Amino acid sequence: MRLAFEAVEVFMRSSTVATLLLLLSSTPALAQEAAPAQDPQKPPAAVGEAGEKPTRGFFSALGHNLKDDVKHLPRKNSLYFLAGGGAVALLVHPNDNKINRRLEGSGAAETFFGPGRIVGQTPVLLGAGLTSYIVGRARHNNRMQHLGMDEIEAELLASAFVIGLKESVRRERPIRNDGTRASGFAFPSGHATATFAGATVLQQHLGYRAGVPTYLIASYVAMSRLHENVHHASDVVFGATLGIIVGRTVTWHGRNFYASPMLLPKGSGVIVNVNLDDRSAVRHP
Repeated sequence: MRLAFEAVEVFMRSSTVATLLLLLSSTPALAQEAAPAQDPQKPPAAVGEAGEKPTRGFFSALGHNLKDDVKHLPRKNSLYFLAGGGAVALLVHPNDNKINRRLEGSGAAETFFGPGRIVGQTPVLLGAGLTSYIVGRARHNNRMQHLGMDEIEAELLASAFVIGLKESVRRERPIRNDGTRASGFAFPSGHATATFAGATVLQQHLGYRAGVPTYLIASYVAMSRLHENVHHASDVVFGATLGIIVGRTVTWHGRNFYASPMLLPKGSGVIVNVNLDDRSAVRHP
């Protein structure tokens, strides 16, 4: 069993970035240089292509965009997700130990969830984003380049928030069946934060056809942390929430219109706000 797990681990290390790149490069939305007309039945692509973008070097663009991302973070949308995810984490918190005892992996479950530790590592996800950026730049494909830059920004911001919260909260990791604990702090789950941030960026750029499978992968990674008994369920829930907030923040610039449900006296509808001169949509990949 150990040999099987090691074989899976080696395979995942060598193929994760290549697989993600294959998925990105084969996506029809990225294969076209010019963005197609927006289908009103689909969410808007998180790529603001209005106007000419100044050419910047990688590090100059990264610094400029990260500064914008931090400014865009304190929004009502972020507050709504934070309140909802925080409430769920608080509800789950009293049952943390019970959930961990039931889900701590062994045998086949350990083998199945083992690769989640590798898939959710920040260096792997950063590598996938950087590869997308480099290939997009080499092919002069602005959308692919923009997607890669947003993935890089999301992983850097997610890591910064996770490190800050871990050092501030300093919550101990769960006790394993053998009486030991993993090193480091538990709250929030870095793997859950990183993978949900990456999945949200893909969903915002490519819609829910790409979002659903990537959110499933993110959920798999989050569950793997419980099976390894290195995080509590509430750590994972809050980490996933934080990742979604980060992913939506780094892609907020691409929204040229916004839609939200509304209630009417005799029914319901959708209110749409169109920004014809949205300066935030102009990014510098």
